[in-house]
Amino acid sequence: MIKKIWYNVTFEQFSDGTSFLHQADPRGKIICTSLLSLIIALSRNWLTALLGLLLACLLVFIARLPWHKIFRRLALVNSFNILLCLILPLTYSSDKTLSLFGIHLSSTGFFLAFLITIKSNAVVLLFISLLATSTVAQLGHGLQQLRLSQKLCLLLLFSYRYITLIQQELFRLQRAAQLRCFQPKTNLHTYKTYGYMLGMMLIRSWNRAQRVQEAMVLRGFSGQFHDLYGTMGGQRNDFLLITTLLLATAGLLGLEIFSW
Repeated sequence: MIKKIWYNVTFEQFSDGTSFLHQADPRGKIICTSLLSLIIALSRNWLTALLGLLLACLLVFIARLPWHKIFRRLALVNSFNILLCLILPLTYSSDKTLSLFGIHLSSTGFFLAFLITIKSNAVVLLFISLLATSTVAQLGHGLQQLRLSQKLCLLLLFSYRYITLIQQELFRLQRAAQLRCFQPKTNLHTYKTYGYMLGMMLIRSWNRAQRVQEAMVLRGFSGQFHDLYGTMGGQRNDFLLITTLLLATAGLLGLEIFSW
């Protein structure tokens, strides 16, 4: 049971692989993902959104990712999109309306909700195929090599490294409560128990942070993590990937400008 829970909270389920995208330079993937997701998210043209979704699906196919895991993540996104498809046709004001069982629905609102659905799925698939195929450590070092804020990069790496330890502390507190026959109910005792668990988790996290800081100072930490794999990039495959994605970005941008 603990292994199953631990697997569900793992953030790098797509980073294990030998595909072309898994071995690509994270810096180029970060830049291309940012540009592509920005253009797709701001697009108003149906063709731009559909081509972006097609490109994202092609990248997922190239990365050879398991589709059943991707569908589970898309289900979370589309649960919100279904709500939009139900609300926008009823609330969006436009001249074009459809009458269904005496209820006036806005066709513009329906198409707008459908466009948002396409764009959100495309952006999620882009993030999964390009960013999730790299580890968090590789992305952190990639951001650091792109001259982003040193403190933000350290905060990302520290958060990923020690959030799992905080989860372990929470699991231990939950197991201790279960061994004492704790049954959560809607009463004051349950609220107080959860409050104590939260307080103990914060105290243990604070103590762990102090021990980690002392250990890093003793090991001569100078405020920078060094990449054990060295500086990535500079290969022909990375140049080909970045060039292709930048050309696709320029094509989507040109199509969007032409549609205006």
